[in-house]
Amino acid sequence: MRAFTRKRRRGAAITSVHREDPLAGVANLFDASIVFAVGLMVALIQAFSLTQLMDPNSQFTIVKKNTQTGEMEIVEKDKKQIKVKKLTPEKKSGAGTRLGVAYQLPDGSVVYVPESTQ
Repeated sequence: MRAFTRKRRRGAAITSVHREDPLAGVANLFDASIVFAVGLMVALIQAFSLTQLMDPNSQFTIVKKNTQTGEMEIVEKDKKQIKVKKLTPEKKSGAGTRLGVAYQLPDGSVVYVPESTQ
C-alpha cells in the first residue's frame, strides 16, 4: 500500500501569488496599458509634427477650410498665446461707420489709411 500514497513536497508551504489572489495580475495590465497609451500619444505628436505646439517660442498659422460649408478657421500661435478665428462666406450688410480706406500695393501688402475726424 505504500506505493499508492503520495509523498508530501517540501515546497508545498510556498504557494504562488496567483493562487492566492486571482486579481493580482490586473494591476500589471493597468500599468502596461498606461505605458502603451503614453507611447501612442508621443508617437502621434511626432508623426503629425505637433511638437511646435509645446514649444513656448514658436510662431505659426494654420488655415483650415471646410469644402462643404465654405467656412474657414485660422489658428494663430504667437509664443504662448493661441487665437482661433472663424470666417464664413456670408456677406454682411447694414448701417455702419466708415473708418478709413484700405489700399493694396503692387507687392500684395495692404495699407489701411484712417480718415481724419475733423
